[in-house]
Amino acid sequence: MNCIIIDDESMARAIIEQMCFNNKNVNLIESFSNAMEAIKYLNQNEIDLIFLDIHMPGFTGFDLLQTIKNPPKVILSTSDSSMAIEAFEYSCIVDYLLKPVTQQRFDKAVQKAVSFTKKEKQTTPTQVKDEGESITELYVNIDRRLVKINFETINIVEARGDYILIRTEDKNYTVHSTLKKIFDKLPNDLFLKVHRSYIINTKKIIDIEDNSVLIDSNVVPVSRSNRPELMRRLNLL
Repeated sequence: MNCIIIDDESMARAIIEQMCFNNKNVNLIESFSNAMEAIKYLNQNEIDLIFLDIHMPGFTGFDLLQTIKNPPKVILSTSDSSMAIEAFEYSCIVDYLLKPVTQQRFDKAVQKAVSFTKKEKQTTPTQVKDEGESITELYVNIDRRLVKINFETINIVEARGDYILIRTEDKNYTVHSTLKKIFDKLPNDLFLKVHRSYIINTKKIIDIEDNSVLIDSNVVPVSRSNRPELMRRLNLL
């Protein structure tokens, strides 16, 4: 199994690296000291297994798992035993190693990952791709007229009480509707709800800083719970 290590502590990385070398079932490809560098790598490379620390500055191990689309198998390594319950919420996590880790315990966790992978290959059903007509526009009721708005021209959709404000490249439209109703009509590959009051066109992002994005001349807040999905959508260099 090709694997990587993500841990901000250099000593912890060195220990796991040595254990990888001692185990014939894993092939260590890279080690990373921070989550963001690892995400960039994972967006461009396929890996079978991640040895992941939970507590890292700025971006936790759980934040990383929420960011990655279709994460590989994960073995957590941490000195914090209190996070085990939360770990069970992620189907990709196969084991939970408490530091300091012994070679025997490490080997047992790797064997679990190998077994899970073999089992999934045997039971994964053939996926059927849904085919349907592509819709590229939305019609909204403005002063008793139905106005067509092309999806690609929409910059931001903002909730304002019982109304929503649709900001496009050329014009703004105020419509009596809910944010959820319009979000269900928008294509998922283009739009993302980044805050309870905002939907953005991810292709129109100019800049990202802290917990906000800049689209056109508008600064849009990004909630902490939605930030991992936003980061996953980006083509990071």
